[in-house]
Amino acid sequence: MEGISIQIDQVGALNDISLLQISGYIDTTTFAELQQTLYQLIQEGKINFIIDLQAVQYVSSAGWGVFVGEIRGLREKGGDLKIIEMTDEVKEVFEMLEFNRILTNYDSLEEAIDDFDFCRAIDVQEPMYSPGSQAAHSVAPTLTRVEPTIKESPKPPPASATPLTDSELPLNEKIKKIVVENPSFGTLSIKRYLYSPRFGFVKVGFFRLRSILRRLGLETRGKRFRYYRSR
Repeated sequence: MEGISIQIDQVGALNDISLLQISGYIDTTTFAELQQTLYQLIQEGKINFIIDLQAVQYVSSAGWGVFVGEIRGLREKGGDLKIIEMTDEVKEVFEMLEFNRILTNYDSLEEAIDDFDFCRAIDVQEPMYSPGSQAAHSVAPTLTRVEPTIKESPKPPPASATPLTDSELPLNEKIKKIVVENPSFGTLSIKRYLYSPRFGFVKVGFFRLRSILRRLGLETRGKRFRYYRSR
């Protein structure tokens, strides 16, 4: 098998999230290098990590053990470790071994950053930058503290109106309803929830759903949480 390559960048609104872009294989011959890299960063005081696995073809149980072994200590310090962009093959093993019960995973880097920033009550008003770009080190985004929103009770429909059931709603409204009730859901979770008796077993492709979410302004978890708070 091939070796492993690890590129490290700092991302996020506060530039304090360590992004590890890994390529190759994470197995019994390479996991020690990954473990040493994580250990060194943690010793430097880093507690927030995003692990990009889009260029990783295989992760053994020893490889997953590196992440699981660090997650408790990171969370006790107020940090976290999130996985992004797994290939279908890697994700299948990830879910089969039930590491999805321990580690959170996301479809994109933007979603993971948004979730980190949301959990820390940070709202980014400037466009996000790409890892490793000059702007990442020279442009400071405007940060605002997110205040809790007081939700108003919805007005009841007129007595003569017969409300639609969830299965009768248009697709866009079904998606919005799922987001309001479950703002932490990712694209795959929304897709699975649409295909349920409640919503009439709606079948929608992953990429079509991503397109709809983008059109609705709900393509990232951060945006979905902001939509949830606005309701």
